[in-house]
Amino acid sequence: MSIAIYILVMAGVTYLIRMLPFTLFRKKIKSRFFKSVLHYIPYAVLSAMTFPSIFYSTGNTVTAAVGTVVAVALAYFKLPLIVVSVAACVAAFVTGLFI
Repeated sequence: MSIAIYILVMAGVTYLIRMLPFTLFRKKIKSRFFKSVLHYIPYAVLSAMTFPSIFYSTGNTVTAAVGTVVAVALAYFKLPLIVVSVAACVAAFVTGLFI
């Protein structure tokens, strides 16, 4: 298969994912429960994609766990993203030096 076919398939899938909600949900959603479910879907999907890759990123579960704990703690205090990510990387690196 050529790369052009791959790109066309990806474009079609992306278009369908974005187009289907507009065609299926024509009326305003009134259910509070359904609205809250839709509100939390991006967070759930992001977590499901991110957390497994975090724990396999360093090759050592302990260093990954330390970096994750540092990142969650700093994010809890609402520090900027660059500070959180750099501190988590440094924590994982320093932990790797001691292990």
